[in-house]
Amino acid sequence: MSQPQIILLKEGTDTSQGKGQLLSNINACTAVVDTVKTTLGPRGMDKLMVDGQGQVTISNDGATIMKLLDIVHPAAKTLVDIARSQDAEVGDGTTSVVLLAGELLKEVKGYIEEGVSPHVIIRGYRQAARLSINKIKELAIKISKDDKEEFYGLLSKCAATAMSSKLIYSQKEFFTKMVVDAVLSLDQDSLNERLIGIKRVPGGAMQESLLVKGVAFKKTFSYAGFEQQPKAFKNPKVLCLNVELELKAEKDNAEVRVEQVSDYQAIVDAEWQIIFQKLEAIVASGAQVVLSKLPIGDLATQYFADRNIFCAGRVAKDDMDRVIQAVGGSVQTTCSDLRDEFLGTCDSFEERQIGGERYNLFEGCPQAKTCTLVLRGGAEQFIAEVERSLHDAIMIVRRAIKNNLVVAGGGATEMEISKYLRVHSRTIEGKQQLIVGAFAKALEVIPRQLCDNAGFDATDLLNRLRMKHAQPGGTWFGIDVNNETIADNFEAFVWEPALVKTNAIAAATEAACLILSVDETIKNKQSEQPGAGMPRGGMPGRGRGVPRR
Repeated sequence: MSQPQIILLKEGTDTSQGKGQLLSNINACTAVVDTVKTTLGPRGMDKLMVDGQGQVTISNDGATIMKLLDIVHPAAKTLVDIARSQDAEVGDGTTSVVLLAGELLKEVKGYIEEGVSPHVIIRGYRQAARLSINKIKELAIKISKDDKEEFYGLLSKCAATAMSSKLIYSQKEFFTKMVVDAVLSLDQDSLNERLIGIKRVPGGAMQESLLVKGVAFKKTFSYAGFEQQPKAFKNPKVLCLNVELELKAEKDNAEVRVEQVSDYQAIVDAEWQIIFQKLEAIVASGAQVVLSKLPIGDLATQYFADRNIFCAGRVAKDDMDRVIQAVGGSVQTTCSDLRDEFLGTCDSFEERQIGGERYNLFEGCPQAKTCTLVLRGGAEQFIAEVERSLHDAIMIVRRAIKNNLVVAGGGATEMEISKYLRVHSRTIEGKQQLIVGAFAKALEVIPRQLCDNAGFDATDLLNRLRMKHAQPGGTWFGIDVNNETIADNFEAFVWEPALVKTNAIAAATEAACLILSVDETIKNKQSEQPGAGMPRGGMPGRGRGVPRR
């Protein structure tokens, strides 16, 4: 007697499972890797992406590309997540982590086809990743923070390496100093990169970009009387408010019933009196620069202009937060008790023309735990890419300060780990030997891709690298992109924080293991919207022409 058929899932549900599903997931990830792999390294190409609204982005930053790729394959979306996590945690190495995850999957595709259990592969990969990360920690060189000049040089080299694959490579020296100074101006305990403001001003040359050791923000919306205000101060007192300084229009259909004209006049006078009390309190506090998150109207603007006070309303929250960090004081939500300790100060305040925009600049700040990069350049897309490049360099310098362990870049670390794993795999019995060997081979994708992107003979250079790493003293040999050869990249100052490598290997292994552990995809048919197919009356059977009861 045959078993009755049991229908478990809704009709129309798409299910794919087994070995075919695993191979399909691996192929999807490989396709994503093929898209981003040409962006790796100093000779990497850029991608031009256009979204649904016609917004154009030109970038070679792995995380940005992965974010803008509208990937629909569920397994391939894992690669987007690891690129984002690498960007958030370290800031650089986003292309490397995607490339590594794709190569780890590609290396074991043959084993999957031959019927090796994914769990054997996962166990081998996890073991190999653990060995790799421990080896990197052994190899990494600790840089002392005691010598300030030497430490500054280390940070500069890490920033320069992060920029070598970016659009700003030609101005590397100019931007390296800017980035290191910016990070060192932050509070060294928290190193909050959000306190580095980046402002874009189209026009001018890249070299006209400047670092303001304080705060700079664009002139806000202004009313009549603004031009009569002084535009520069020495040692001003700065007052930051979250108070609206304008005559209020009644909102929410408020209704005031009056019986006599004098009653109406009393209401108007009261409104004027309220705002004048606020303005007089601000003037009495001795503040010469008044900033508010809320609007400052024309009456207040003119009032301040007559008393030689500068004001700016509608200041963005992040700009206001950075002003507080720089000048001291605190944001006030009332004007009733403005004491001296609530006000900040700085050496100079100035409203200056930068390109086609006017900027408010606070410089020489006593608290200066913040700074602003004002970026110049031709096209808007160009400046946006410069901003992304500087973000990567800032994150790398920040990481180098927190974890002062460095390794050599240019594929040197990957080749050394690959050699170490190959040697170690010979001491393991059974299938695990092949899996650890596959992991070792996958690591070679980084130097190979660097060669391919630069148009070099990858086979020849990789053979030379393998030979060099097998000899004593060849630990830091990697690809020298400028001279089409191999070189000691530690001597050549191609340095990266060890965290970039350890995080990339851990994230790529985790993503590969996650994809290998999936053997079935269940895709639910899209549920119908509630009320779909019902007549407009909202109840079935009550269409047009049916009288209400």
